[in-house]
Amino acid sequence: MAAASGPTICLTFAVMTTTAPSVAPQSEVSAPTARQYIRYLFYKLSPTWRRDVRADQRSAPRDELVDVLTRFKERMAVLRAYTTLGTRGDADFMLWMVSERLEDFQELQSEVLRTRMGVYLETPFSYLAMTRRSQYVDKHVHDDGEGEGRRTRVRPLDRKYLFVYPMVKKRPWYRLSLEERQKAMDEHIRVGHEFPRVKINTSYSFGLDDQEFVVAFETDYPGDFLDLVERLRGGEASAYTERETPIFTCVAASFAETLGLLG
Repeated sequence: MAAASGPTICLTFAVMTTTAPSVAPQSEVSAPTARQYIRYLFYKLSPTWRRDVRADQRSAPRDELVDVLTRFKERMAVLRAYTTLGTRGDADFMLWMVSERLEDFQELQSEVLRTRMGVYLETPFSYLAMTRRSQYVDKHVHDDGEGEGRRTRVRPLDRKYLFVYPMVKKRPWYRLSLEERQKAMDEHIRVGHEFPRVKINTSYSFGLDDQEFVVAFETDYPGDFLDLVERLRGGEASAYTERETPIFTCVAASFAETLGLLG
Protein backbone atom coordinates (compact mmCIF):
# COMPACT_ATOMS: atom_id res chain seq x y z
CA MET A 1 0.00 0.00 0.00
CA ALA A 2 1.59 3.24 -1.08
CA ALA A 3 2.19 5.90 1.55
CA ALA A 4 -0.13 8.88 1.23
CA SER A 5 0.90 12.49 1.62
CA GLY A 6 -1.00 15.72 1.41
CA PRO A 7 -0.18 18.99 -0.37
CA THR A 8 3.26 20.50 0.37
CA ILE A 9 4.08 23.84 1.98
CA CYS A 10 7.28 25.73 1.10
CA LEU A 11 8.97 27.48 4.02
CA THR A 12 11.33 30.16 2.65
CA PHE A 13 14.13 31.80 4.65
CA ALA A 14 16.94 34.11 3.69
CA VAL A 15 19.44 31.34 3.14
CA MET A 16 17.41 28.20 2.34
CA THR A 17 14.06 26.76 1.14
CA THR A 18 12.62 23.68 2.87
CA THR A 19 9.70 21.62 1.53
CA ALA A 20 7.70 19.87 4.26
CA PRO A 21 4.59 17.68 3.95
CA SER A 22 1.49 19.09 5.62
CA VAL A 23 0.33 15.57 6.60
CA ALA A 24 2.57 12.90 8.09
CA PRO A 25 3.03 9.87 5.79
CA GLN A 26 0.93 6.84 6.61
CA SER A 27 2.50 3.59 7.66
CA GLU A 28 2.98 0.97 4.96
CA VAL A 29 0.96 -1.45 7.09
CA SER A 30 -2.58 -0.53 8.08
CA ALA A 31 -2.86 -0.03 11.82
CA PRO A 32 -5.45 -2.15 13.64
CA THR A 33 -8.79 -0.38 14.11
CA ALA A 34 -11.12 -0.41 17.10
CA ARG A 35 -13.66 -2.14 14.88
CA GLN A 36 -13.27 -5.45 13.10
CA TYR A 37 -13.84 -6.54 9.52
CA ILE A 38 -16.12 -9.52 8.94
CA ARG A 39 -16.56 -11.74 5.93
CA TYR A 40 -18.94 -14.62 5.35
CA LEU A 41 -17.54 -16.47 2.34
CA PHE A 42 -19.48 -19.35 0.81
CA TYR A 43 -17.81 -21.98 -1.35
CA LYS A 44 -19.18 -24.44 -3.89
CA LEU A 45 -17.04 -27.39 -4.98
CA SER A 46 -17.07 -27.99 -8.72
CA PRO A 47 -18.35 -31.44 -9.81
CA THR A 48 -15.14 -31.77 -11.80
CA TRP A 49 -13.35 -32.45 -8.48
CA ARG A 50 -14.91 -35.90 -8.31
CA ARG A 51 -14.33 -36.50 -12.01
CA ASP A 52 -10.71 -35.34 -12.17
CA VAL A 53 -9.39 -36.50 -8.79
CA ARG A 54 -9.60 -40.16 -7.87
CA ALA A 55 -11.08 -40.96 -4.46
CA ASP A 56 -7.79 -42.40 -3.20
CA GLN A 57 -5.95 -39.21 -4.22
CA ARG A 58 -8.15 -36.62 -2.51
CA SER A 59 -6.73 -36.77 1.01
CA ALA A 60 -3.52 -34.88 0.21
CA PRO A 61 -5.25 -31.90 -1.48
CA ARG A 62 -7.76 -31.72 1.40
CA ASP A 63 -4.95 -31.79 3.97
CA GLU A 64 -3.13 -29.05 2.10
CA LEU A 65 -6.16 -26.78 2.32
CA VAL A 66 -6.71 -27.63 5.99
CA ASP A 67 -3.10 -26.59 6.68
CA VAL A 68 -3.69 -23.20 5.01
CA LEU A 69 -6.87 -22.59 7.01
CA THR A 70 -5.22 -23.67 10.26
CA ARG A 71 -2.33 -21.27 9.70
CA PHE A 72 -4.66 -18.34 9.07
CA LYS A 73 -6.80 -19.24 12.08
CA GLU A 74 -3.78 -18.51 14.27
CA ARG A 75 -3.42 -14.96 12.93
CA MET A 76 -7.08 -13.93 12.58
CA ALA A 77 -9.49 -13.06 15.39
CA VAL A 78 -12.03 -15.60 14.10
CA LEU A 79 -11.85 -18.23 11.39
CA ARG A 80 -14.51 -20.91 11.58
CA ALA A 81 -15.89 -23.42 9.12
CA TYR A 82 -19.54 -24.36 8.66
CA THR A 83 -20.99 -26.88 6.26
CA THR A 84 -24.08 -26.08 4.21
CA LEU A 85 -24.08 -29.46 2.52
CA GLY A 86 -27.65 -30.72 2.74
CA THR A 87 -29.11 -27.32 3.70
CA ARG A 88 -28.38 -25.34 0.51
CA GLY A 89 -28.13 -26.45 -3.11
CA ASP A 90 -25.97 -23.53 -4.20
CA ALA A 91 -23.21 -23.64 -1.55
CA ASP A 92 -21.28 -26.43 0.17
CA PHE A 93 -19.54 -24.67 3.05
CA MET A 94 -18.87 -21.28 4.58
CA LEU A 95 -15.93 -19.60 6.29
CA TRP A 96 -16.77 -17.04 8.98
CA MET A 97 -13.74 -14.79 9.24
CA VAL A 98 -13.03 -11.77 11.43
CA SER A 99 -9.90 -9.64 11.43
CA GLU A 100 -8.57 -6.19 12.24
CA ARG A 101 -6.94 -6.17 8.80
CA LEU A 102 -9.03 -6.16 5.64
CA GLU A 103 -6.00 -7.49 3.77
CA ASP A 104 -6.18 -10.76 5.72
CA PHE A 105 -9.24 -11.75 3.70
CA GLN A 106 -7.43 -11.14 0.44
CA GLU A 107 -4.34 -13.03 1.55
CA LEU A 108 -6.37 -15.99 2.79
CA GLN A 109 -8.32 -16.29 -0.46
CA SER A 110 -5.10 -16.04 -2.47
CA GLU A 111 -3.60 -18.91 -0.47
CA VAL A 112 -6.77 -21.00 -0.88
CA LEU A 113 -6.73 -20.57 -4.66
CA ARG A 114 -3.12 -21.75 -4.81
CA THR A 115 -3.96 -25.12 -3.29
CA ARG A 116 -4.77 -28.17 -5.41
CA MET A 117 -8.31 -28.28 -4.04
CA GLY A 118 -8.72 -24.52 -4.27
CA VAL A 119 -8.77 -24.56 -8.06
CA TYR A 120 -12.05 -26.52 -7.85
CA LEU A 121 -13.73 -24.07 -5.46
CA GLU A 122 -16.19 -21.43 -6.63
CA THR A 123 -17.49 -18.58 -4.42
CA PRO A 124 -21.21 -18.07 -5.19
CA PHE A 125 -21.81 -15.79 -2.17
CA SER A 126 -19.64 -13.38 -0.21
CA TYR A 127 -20.69 -10.78 2.36
CA LEU A 128 -18.32 -8.14 3.72
CA ALA A 129 -19.09 -6.02 6.79
CA MET A 130 -17.67 -4.31 9.87
CA THR A 131 -18.57 -4.13 13.53
CA ARG A 132 -20.11 -0.95 14.90
CA ARG A 133 -21.88 0.03 18.09
CA SER A 134 -25.63 0.15 17.53
CA GLN A 135 -27.40 3.46 18.17
CA TYR A 136 -30.49 1.64 19.51
CA VAL A 137 -29.14 -0.31 22.48
CA ASP A 138 -28.48 2.17 25.30
CA LYS A 139 -31.44 0.88 27.33
CA HIS A 140 -30.77 -2.79 26.59
CA VAL A 141 -28.09 -4.43 28.74
CA HIS A 142 -27.63 -8.21 28.79
CA ASP A 143 -26.31 -10.40 31.57
CA ASP A 144 -22.76 -9.92 30.30
CA GLY A 145 -23.05 -6.19 31.00
CA GLU A 146 -22.43 -5.45 27.37
CA GLY A 147 -25.11 -6.71 25.01
CA GLU A 148 -24.85 -7.52 21.32
CA GLY A 149 -25.27 -3.97 20.08
CA ARG A 150 -22.59 -2.60 22.40
CA ARG A 151 -19.81 -4.76 21.00
CA THR A 152 -17.28 -3.70 18.41
CA ARG A 153 -15.49 -7.06 18.62
CA VAL A 154 -16.94 -10.42 17.61
CA ARG A 155 -17.00 -13.11 20.31
CA PRO A 156 -18.52 -16.29 18.85
CA LEU A 157 -20.05 -18.95 21.04
CA ASP A 158 -19.54 -22.67 20.53
CA ARG A 159 -23.01 -23.21 19.14
CA LYS A 160 -23.80 -25.91 16.59
CA TYR A 161 -25.81 -23.82 14.14
CA LEU A 162 -25.30 -20.45 12.50
CA PHE A 163 -28.01 -18.73 10.47
CA VAL A 164 -26.69 -16.01 8.17
CA TYR A 165 -28.39 -13.53 5.86
CA PRO A 166 -27.79 -10.10 4.31
CA MET A 167 -30.34 -7.36 4.89
CA VAL A 168 -31.38 -4.12 3.22
CA LYS A 169 -33.83 -1.62 4.73
CA LYS A 170 -36.29 0.45 2.72
CA ARG A 171 -35.21 4.06 2.25
CA PRO A 172 -38.24 5.49 4.14
CA TRP A 173 -36.77 3.85 7.28
CA TYR A 174 -33.89 6.31 7.23
CA ARG A 175 -36.28 9.25 6.85
CA LEU A 176 -38.03 8.40 10.11
CA SER A 177 -37.00 10.39 13.16
CA LEU A 178 -34.60 8.73 15.58
CA GLU A 179 -37.43 8.59 18.12
CA GLU A 180 -39.66 6.67 15.67
CA ARG A 181 -36.89 4.24 14.75
CA GLN A 182 -35.98 3.76 18.41
CA LYS A 183 -39.58 2.84 19.24
CA ALA A 184 -39.66 0.23 16.46
CA MET A 185 -36.28 -1.17 17.52
CA ASP A 186 -37.28 -1.33 21.19
CA GLU A 187 -40.06 -3.70 20.16
CA HIS A 188 -37.62 -5.64 17.94
CA ILE A 189 -35.09 -6.00 20.75
CA ARG A 190 -37.74 -6.95 23.31
CA VAL A 191 -38.87 -9.86 21.13
CA GLY A 192 -35.26 -10.95 20.73
CA HIS A 193 -34.83 -11.10 24.51
CA GLU A 194 -37.64 -13.66 24.64
CA PHE A 195 -35.30 -16.13 22.89
CA PRO A 196 -32.15 -16.14 25.07
CA ARG A 197 -30.82 -19.33 23.46
CA VAL A 198 -30.34 -17.43 20.19
CA LYS A 199 -27.42 -14.99 20.00
CA ILE A 200 -27.38 -12.37 17.25
CA ASN A 201 -24.28 -10.89 15.63
CA THR A 202 -25.10 -7.76 13.65
CA SER A 203 -22.53 -6.24 11.30
CA TYR A 204 -22.68 -3.22 9.01
CA SER A 205 -21.95 -3.02 5.28
CA PHE A 206 -22.88 0.53 4.23
CA GLY A 207 -20.61 1.36 1.31
CA LEU A 208 -18.55 -1.82 1.74
CA ASP A 209 -20.80 -4.31 -0.04
CA ASP A 210 -24.19 -4.57 -1.76
CA GLN A 211 -26.20 -5.11 1.44
CA GLU A 212 -26.55 -2.74 4.41
CA PHE A 213 -26.29 -5.31 7.20
CA VAL A 214 -25.27 -8.92 7.67
CA VAL A 215 -26.83 -10.75 10.61
CA ALA A 216 -25.70 -14.10 11.97
CA PHE A 217 -27.58 -16.01 14.69
CA GLU A 218 -25.83 -18.62 16.84
CA THR A 219 -27.87 -21.32 18.56
CA ASP A 220 -28.10 -24.99 19.40
CA TYR A 221 -31.85 -24.88 18.83
CA PRO A 222 -32.98 -24.21 15.24
CA GLY A 223 -36.61 -24.23 16.36
CA ASP A 224 -35.94 -21.20 18.58
CA PHE A 225 -34.55 -19.31 15.61
CA LEU A 226 -37.54 -20.23 13.44
CA ASP A 227 -39.96 -18.99 16.12
CA LEU A 228 -37.94 -15.80 16.62
CA VAL A 229 -37.98 -14.93 12.92
CA GLU A 230 -41.71 -15.58 12.68
CA ARG A 231 -42.36 -13.30 15.68
CA LEU A 232 -40.19 -10.53 14.24
CA ARG A 233 -42.11 -10.56 10.94
CA GLY A 234 -45.03 -8.82 12.61
CA GLY A 235 -42.99 -6.00 14.12
CA GLU A 236 -42.90 -2.37 12.99
CA ALA A 237 -39.19 -2.55 12.10
CA SER A 238 -39.81 -5.53 9.83
CA ALA A 239 -42.27 -3.48 7.78
CA TYR A 240 -39.34 -1.41 6.59
CA THR A 241 -37.26 -4.37 5.43
CA GLU A 242 -36.56 -4.38 1.70
CA ARG A 243 -34.70 -7.69 1.49
CA GLU A 244 -33.28 -10.32 3.86
CA THR A 245 -32.42 -13.19 1.55
CA PRO A 246 -30.73 -15.52 0.84
CA ILE A 247 -30.78 -17.18 4.25
CA PHE A 248 -28.14 -19.79 5.00
CA THR A 249 -28.49 -22.60 7.55
CA CYS A 250 -24.91 -23.51 8.52
CA VAL A 251 -23.66 -26.38 10.68
CA ALA A 252 -20.40 -25.97 12.60
CA ALA A 253 -17.58 -28.41 11.82
CA SER A 254 -13.80 -28.53 11.88
CA PHE A 255 -11.88 -27.71 8.73
CA ALA A 256 -11.12 -31.39 8.15
CA GLU A 257 -14.72 -32.47 8.73
CA THR A 258 -16.07 -29.75 6.47
CA LEU A 259 -13.83 -30.70 3.56
CA GLY A 260 -14.21 -34.42 4.20
CA LEU A 261 -17.96 -34.19 3.65
CA LEU A 262 -17.33 -33.03 0.08
CA GLY A 263 -15.91 -36.41 -0.93
